[in-house]
Amino acid sequence: MPELPEVETIKRVIEPQISGLKIKSATINRSEVIAYPTAAEFCKRLTGQTVSGMSRRGKFLIFELKSGDKIILHLRMTGCLLVTPKEYATEKHTHVIFEFDNKRELRFSDTRRFGRFWLIKNGEADTYSGIENLGLEPFDERFTAEYLREKLAKRKKAIKECLLDQSVIAGIGNIYSDEILFATKIAPNRAANSLEFEEWQQLAKTIPEILSFFIEKNSITPDEYLESKGKDYRNAPFLKVYGKSDKPCPVCGAALKKSVIGGRSSVYCAVCQPLTK
Repeated sequence: MPELPEVETIKRVIEPQISGLKIKSATINRSEVIAYPTAAEFCKRLTGQTVSGMSRRGKFLIFELKSGDKIILHLRMTGCLLVTPKEYATEKHTHVIFEFDNKRELRFSDTRRFGRFWLIKNGEADTYSGIENLGLEPFDERFTAEYLREKLAKRKKAIKECLLDQSVIAGIGNIYSDEILFATKIAPNRAANSLEFEEWQQLAKTIPEILSFFIEKNSITPDEYLESKGKDYRNAPFLKVYGKSDKPCPVCGAALKKSVIGGRSSVYCAVCQPLTK
């Protein structure tokens, strides 16, 4: 699933290509990907509207329209966005196509069909997408050790599970939670209520650093992005532990361990990230 760095990369690639363009038509090939309103209403209301820009909130993408309406998209597991010429070969599993007035299209494909769109009117309360329930962005000035300790320090759950809680921190998933915990030398299965204040300080510092690093490493041009069909995030060479169980720890050389925590796999170094401090 794309996490915050990947979603930010998509925003940075797509936004300059569609800002200021008018939507001539919207075609829905799979109605279930339109969560709100109906697919027919979605297409009707978007036709003739102009895109003013894009933003990101956690793992959500937001398309801002000049009318004040907004399209919210969650890519989920396998969702992908491409801006293409109209004659460009259509990818398999393409479910939504926006045709613009410059003869280009924004296409959404999704192999597993878990991705969802919501169209929220100007002034309408968004009680549909769940975006209003998100916690702080990791780059928010209020994202501090005190904030993390207030939200998580009383929990008995593993810190790995806590980092994945979108109501506390928006945007972290399985990949970057592993990388963050390795960087801070905190075992993923440690109970959150066992962390000391210095460790909350380290997390508050490291989380935005790690995410910013991978946003930078994911940087890609629109042409490169289209050539890779939106699947080249370029983070793999820089991952220290995620997906590398049984390989040597890049710090101490011990074999990396894999465990399941809260139903999610987690890779860590038992030497560098001891369960007890």
